[in-house]
Amino acid sequence: MTTAAGLTTVTIRRAADTSALITAADLPPARHFVDGTFVEGSADRVIDVVDPCTESVIARIPEGTAEDIDRAVAAAVAAKGQWARLLPKERSELLHTIADRLAANTELLSKLESANTGKPLAVSTDDVGQAVDTFRFMAGALRATTSMAAGDYAENHLSVILREPLGVVGVVTPWNYPLLMAAWKIAPILAAGNTLVIKPSEQTPLTTLKFAELVADLLPPGVLNVVNGYGAVVGARLAEHPDVNMIALTGSVASGRAVARAAADSLKRVHLELGGKAPVVIFPDADLAAAASSLRVAGFWNSGQECGAACRVLVHASVAAQFVDQLVSEVRKLVVGEPLAGEDVEVGPMVSKAHFDRVTGYLERAKKEDVRVATGGGALDGPGYFVAPTVLADVPEGAEAAREEIFGPVITVETFTDEDEAVRRANDVPLGLSASVWTENARRSHDIAARLDFGTVWVNSHLVLASEVPWGGFKGSGYGRDLSVYALDDYARTKHVMHNHGR
Repeated sequence: MTTAAGLTTVTIRRAADTSALITAADLPPARHFVDGTFVEGSADRVIDVVDPCTESVIARIPEGTAEDIDRAVAAAVAAKGQWARLLPKERSELLHTIADRLAANTELLSKLESANTGKPLAVSTDDVGQAVDTFRFMAGALRATTSMAAGDYAENHLSVILREPLGVVGVVTPWNYPLLMAAWKIAPILAAGNTLVIKPSEQTPLTTLKFAELVADLLPPGVLNVVNGYGAVVGARLAEHPDVNMIALTGSVASGRAVARAAADSLKRVHLELGGKAPVVIFPDADLAAAASSLRVAGFWNSGQECGAACRVLVHASVAAQFVDQLVSEVRKLVVGEPLAGEDVEVGPMVSKAHFDRVTGYLERAKKEDVRVATGGGALDGPGYFVAPTVLADVPEGAEAAREEIFGPVITVETFTDEDEAVRRANDVPLGLSASVWTENARRSHDIAARLDFGTVWVNSHLVLASEVPWGGFKGSGYGRDLSVYALDDYARTKHVMHNHGR
């Protein structure tokens, strides 16, 4: 269709037979998973799970209650002692077995994820691969933890540093990467010797429930528990529960604040991976073609529903027009469609009607502020919650679209004239998750990266992740780290034991 801007034509590629994506047999049990088995909820209410490509209901899950959380936490408490006492080698071998089980079910999990979220199959398959790698990395890392050397730091007293499990960890995961974000939490939590209760997003619970089904015979009962439901009820109870030792959330800033407040009374640890508004700072000497090509992926991966997305370009005024032309050329090549519409589909729908309305609302307000729509700019004809891949150019400093996390297939472009202005404006957002710098000047790249107030800064690339390196933000993007050995540290506690050996 032609967008409201009248600048480009985008056609949603539709699958000939959407029923071929998943069958009823592929769906997990529509229940909670507690103490090693699937159980009914304490209430009769259910939540519809909707396919965002067709707007049809594909499953109904129980709407969890505080009572359901209490039951799951009790199971996790009962299981924590035995799980914590396992040798690192034993836990490692179990995590490797989980990775093997996930890898063997890659196609099933990928299709289930795409059916629930609308993701292109290439994105869902990548998610499963990264989830497998997360478990493999943590399986190895837990056998090689390091700490300060034991020794006498006070006369005749030997100090030994121990790393212990926290106990029970509550987890709240988001709708944009249901399986992968669950893996980012579950793998280090189990590796560190904890048990857990996880609440997946009520919009995208299917792969988390399928994960529980696939590994039910591998983990002792109570080690992993899944309770469905809404954050205001189930998430809040999990955060405030006195027997939960830590609450870990990946989600919005508003959700992070709510969880932190609920956790305050019991003084439990809080781990927050929240939103992002990643600046992409492009200097005049940058390889503009490479930057535009990279942003085609980094700005629109997972339909831009990505907290590290390259969504806010700050480009030097002298090359801005050239760069916008190259970026628009790349974006117009993106293939929008349903998961089964072809292996080359790159952009799917927004995950829900509410999020679709949110994203299109930002676009409508940007047009009213006279922001130039270089390509895209609005909704695409339904069914489904599709938005045209969009580039907003000539965006003034302080504009809503350049400051707030749109979380959709939208890149904004601003200009700057000198380095100090670029750094100031890049940092002038409340979020601090990730950023990138584009320049061929090595000295400049080191200097600018050091001055940017973000947890991850890429140089001449964007949105490249690895299990060995940490992921997490500063400022309003939260605290704590996912991936890497830093995640293992987050889910453990340090104990100092001092022995008087004087004679």
